[in-house]
Amino acid sequence: MTVAADSATGAASLVQSVDWLAIAPPVIAASVALLVLVADLFVEERRKPLLGYGAVAGLVAALAMLVPLRAGDRSTFCLTGTTQACSYTADHFALVIQALVLGGALLTALLSIGDTRKLPAGEFWFLLLSSAAGAALLPAARDLATLVVALEVASLPAFALVGIKRGDRRSSEAALKFFLSSVVATAVMLLGVSFVYAATGTMHLTEIAARLDDVPGQLSTLAEAGVVLTLVGFAFKTAAAPFHFWVPDTYVGAPLPIAAYLSVVGKAVGFSGLILVTVIAFPSYADVWGPALAVLAALTMTVGNLAALRQSATRARSAVRLLAWSSVGQAGYLLVPIASAAYSSDAQIGSTVAYALMYAVVNLGAFAVAALVARTHPGNRLGDYRGLYATRPLAALAMGFFLLCLAGLPPGIIGLFVKVTVFSSAVDAGLGWLAVVMAVNVVIALYYYLQWTAALFRAPEPSPASDEAPAAPVHRVPAPVTLAIALTAVAGITLSGAPQLILRFATLSLF
Repeated sequence: MTVAADSATGAASLVQSVDWLAIAPPVIAASVALLVLVADLFVEERRKPLLGYGAVAGLVAALAMLVPLRAGDRSTFCLTGTTQACSYTADHFALVIQALVLGGALLTALLSIGDTRKLPAGEFWFLLLSSAAGAALLPAARDLATLVVALEVASLPAFALVGIKRGDRRSSEAALKFFLSSVVATAVMLLGVSFVYAATGTMHLTEIAARLDDVPGQLSTLAEAGVVLTLVGFAFKTAAAPFHFWVPDTYVGAPLPIAAYLSVVGKAVGFSGLILVTVIAFPSYADVWGPALAVLAALTMTVGNLAALRQSATRARSAVRLLAWSSVGQAGYLLVPIASAAYSSDAQIGSTVAYALMYAVVNLGAFAVAALVARTHPGNRLGDYRGLYATRPLAALAMGFFLLCLAGLPPGIIGLFVKVTVFSSAVDAGLGWLAVVMAVNVVIALYYYLQWTAALFRAPEPSPASDEAPAAPVHRVPAPVTLAIALTAVAGITLSGAPQLILRFATLSLF
């Protein structure tokens, strides 16, 4: 009886209650996704737009659940032995990234309402919410298994969202290219994860960090290969050159709100995963991933900006292509503080998160204006934006502000300040050459951002002949699109009015 009782006590001690409040944001998003899919079976066709408003309400509820977690001191699914390793941790880093991805998904939903008439509404909202749930889970993941599962939950629905326009050859090709590149990235990453597990015998990031310091000699090569392969997998996810080839065609082929979603939420997912594995799991291999990420940062920002510079104003969908290549260049800036962390301290990560927050706000705003322009100019050429101020002055002012923020020029003060923090992180880490490359790329980017901004306020000219049927002018701006533009503009102006918040945020310890 005593042995049985002791066994029962020991078994009970291994069972941990789930902290439902900690995991509430991704759980709410996933639950609403299932509710929307089931509701689609019973809702009449003319009432399908209600599914979109239900999705928006679910994302607002998920965002609201971040408020009681603001202390950043909750963890769950933890080991019960002497170690305190956990699989899910709602620290400040996780909460900030969750706010970013859920907010990005919310703005994507606003842009999509009214645009899903030719799309299967139930499937669209289910896929968007499912991807958002995976994106919200990833920054809180603290073991490699949860990290990979969250990454795939965020990515798999995105493949379908890119190709959801039935009968559209461009959308199908974009989805295929996105799928193949992501599958390769996942395979490489899983191989690296398996090597790391074989060398350390654990999946938890904190435990991996402790055991990599004392890897047996015969396993050191295996551990190094695992670290490198894991980083290569995340390089695909972050669209770092030379693993960026899927970006422009995917953005052009996807529905415009989904292109906006991938440019912000997709990048946030990739970069948060990259930060977790480098800073928490692989600090002892900083001499391996530090120089590699520095080279990738320089290459990525250069390739992205030079390609954006070559976009023609008369080419179909050149506006979306420019935003796609611009996002590649911005990914290079985001990599700089992560590389700098290998040479100085983890505090540099705050600069990447601060830059990501600025980029998310203004890039979603730019895509929101692009979605508005696409309603009257389906070709979405850069030339279609000429004279926008004459027809839609508020939209033109908002677009000009967003572009100046991305360029880092006043009145987009927030863009300038985050670029300064990223630049300072490279200098403080002794990466002077990387700071010089970044400075050159900022100047290159100024040209195409200012060229687009100037076009907004030029006198309109007759549209060139095109293969598209002339679209009837639309004078009424859809309310959800107006709300998306207004929210991003207000957020950008507020941050530009208090740039010291970014400087303070960039120096915070997020872990």
